[in-house]
Amino acid sequence: MTALWALIRKECAVLFASPIAYAVLTTVTVLTSILFFEHLRLYNQQLFLYASSNMGGFDSDSIPDYINLRDTVFLPVMEQLGLTLLLPIPLVTMRVFARERANGTDELLLTSGVSPAQIVAAKFIVTYAFVVLMLGVSFIYPASAIARGGIGLGHLLSVFTGLVLLGVGIASVGLVCSALTRSQVLAAATTVGFAYLFYDFGWAYGFLGPVASGFFDGLALHGHFARFSEGRVAVIDLVYFVALAVAAGGLVRAALDWRRLTG
Repeated sequence: MTALWALIRKECAVLFASPIAYAVLTTVTVLTSILFFEHLRLYNQQLFLYASSNMGGFDSDSIPDYINLRDTVFLPVMEQLGLTLLLPIPLVTMRVFARERANGTDELLLTSGVSPAQIVAAKFIVTYAFVVLMLGVSFIYPASAIARGGIGLGHLLSVFTGLVLLGVGIASVGLVCSALTRSQVLAAATTVGFAYLFYDFGWAYGFLGPVASGFFDGLALHGHFARFSEGRVAVIDLVYFVALAVAAGGLVRAALDWRRLTG
């Protein structure tokens, strides 16, 4: 346990010693704010147009159902933010394994007496914690503003959980890609490519039958994230993201074991 804690501290120091971590935090926070306030502007514009067409005013009880924060602000922002995460997270994960492999420090770590399982656990824990931090910081103001609009705490928690799990899923792909190469650029590029490919298989449905389409729907990141953005928490979605993280950890562990055996 002491060795694992030491590795976690080391990984935190390496992560936050890089300007990339701060750039990603800032970028995601700014983009979230821009997306949120743009859709909030559209929502207020709809309210204004409705009030103008109703002799200059309206009661809150008379607002039509199609003018609501959920459909005008919440769902579009979450959908766009989900796609946005496909870019910044690979910039963080690309360094986790590939940088050490390029510098040759991975061999020192593998021969230091620390087990591959501890190395994988430390890197995964720090990366996932960074995803939670990134989304937590970017979600504070939109969450507080939308909560006043009557969406409800349960819906907010569901959406935040979905975003975190989506970020963890993308980070899992990125960690595997980083473990299989010494090039950070290649790790980032392949992560973006694979994450985008697995985000939604809708582009392939024209070539697939109903059975194959259903199968690929079950593999897609978007389908499991979408229910969270609607305020629904399903066990199958939780199992999906947990299984993705476990599978990624197993693949990275296998890659480290292989490199240890082959030198």
